[in-house]
Amino acid sequence: MKKIINPWKDVKGYNCFGCAPSNPAGVKMEFYEDGDEIISRWKPRPEYQGWLDTLHGGIQAVLLDEICAWVILRKLQTTGVTSKMETRYMKSVNTTDDYIELRAKIQEKKRNIILIEAYLYNQQGELCTKALCTYFTFSHEKARNEMNFLSCDLEE
Repeated sequence: MKKIINPWKDVKGYNCFGCAPSNPAGVKMEFYEDGDEIISRWKPRPEYQGWLDTLHGGIQAVLLDEICAWVILRKLQTTGVTSKMETRYMKSVNTTDDYIELRAKIQEKKRNIILIEAYLYNQQGELCTKALCTYFTFSHEKARNEMNFLSCDLEE
């Protein structure tokens, strides 16, 4: 498993809620590549709770959507937008857990429409939430020219 380098971390104005390391309100996710999967371990914090000691469902959706975006970034070396997200909450996630683990991978490709499956597991390894994201991807040319895309490399 290798860490994915965030290519925007030093770009002026970069303030992504999901992955910008300097956004004080953000969730500051980091990502790793393991075979065909992208993985993130994340520490739940009490400021992201819905009910007492329970991770807000909207934050869970953010985490799942963000890891899906990083699947596109790393595996296809382009970018795009989420056009649809189906989320299934199956078990509550405790904000007192030391970490949760997210895993995502491409399920299906249809030209520039990509289906990505994503899973959120609690510290005990139990599946809590799953999502299927439909992603509309940009051509490599558009990503480079219009989106200032920077390729995602792995740390040595």
